[in-house]
Amino acid sequence: MAWESSSVRTAFLLLLSFLLGTASAQLSSTFYSTSCPSALSTIKSGVSSAVKSEARMGASLLRLHFHDCFVNGCDASVLLDDTANFTGEKNATPNANSLRGFDVIDTIKSQLESACPGVVSCADLLTVAARDSVVALGGPSWTVPLGRRDSTTANQSAANRNIPAPTLNLSGLITAFSNKGFTTKEMVALSGSHTIGQARCTSFRARLYNENNINTTFATSLKANCPSAGGDNNLSPLDTTSPTSFDNAYFKNLQIQEGLLHSDQQLFSGGSTDAQVNAYSSNSATFMTDFANAMVKMGNLSPLTGSSGQIRKNCRKVN
Repeated sequence: MAWESSSVRTAFLLLLSFLLGTASAQLSSTFYSTSCPSALSTIKSGVSSAVKSEARMGASLLRLHFHDCFVNGCDASVLLDDTANFTGEKNATPNANSLRGFDVIDTIKSQLESACPGVVSCADLLTVAARDSVVALGGPSWTVPLGRRDSTTANQSAANRNIPAPTLNLSGLITAFSNKGFTTKEMVALSGSHTIGQARCTSFRARLYNENNINTTFATSLKANCPSAGGDNNLSPLDTTSPTSFDNAYFKNLQIQEGLLHSDQQLFSGGSTDAQVNAYSSNSATFMTDFANAMVKMGNLSPLTGSSGQIRKNCRKVN
């Protein structure tokens, strides 16, 4: 009986340990309500100010979050600068000379450190800033679960492998998102983020000059700013209809073959996602709801919690 009692006690302690571990690993929307009550308002204020100053920054901050989460989860690894002994993700092919918004994150982080030193993670900051950016440009809001911690490493090769390229065909897009646990429908919803922001000529030049499923008037208008050679960094809006409004115009543009990137137009090219594009084009509310839900799911990709990682004091370097 003593052995039985000991075994039961051991099993109970193991179960308790597991439950506590599980609890500590759960994100919560009220994570900072006691430790840093001003966290969310500080982030919102900083994002609103940045987007008011430059509307494009909303898309940049949203993209920063996306490029972070698709590489080893939402851990703020994308924010780490290279050092003599460390190669980060900033100069990976999908990020070099195109990711931006780091200064905005730095400014907000310094404000958070002044209010609540060592409390709010850069990973949570990025996740909330993405939501607030969408809201600032007229898009939907959603509740952000919090409690992520920051990585002490980054992975440039994983960034090169995992971030979907603008040259991907539909099957490649479906696979890239499926590898992160997203359905095809969620992939289409998240692609709707291209209703804001701009892309560099180098990302869509091949589509302008080599593809047939592009509106000729649209292509001609773009060629003036994106010649067949040179002008690699010249910018064009991903959504020419309303580039600084978070709406469903992106999907309407696809229906008339005015997707800027090859990967954009692939969503409406006679394939399995045409129906979803039509649905979002005709029902903005459905798109907004699906996008918000998919963003919550993306923010939950492999977060570091509990005692994993750290709370970086400076988002650009480990403590």
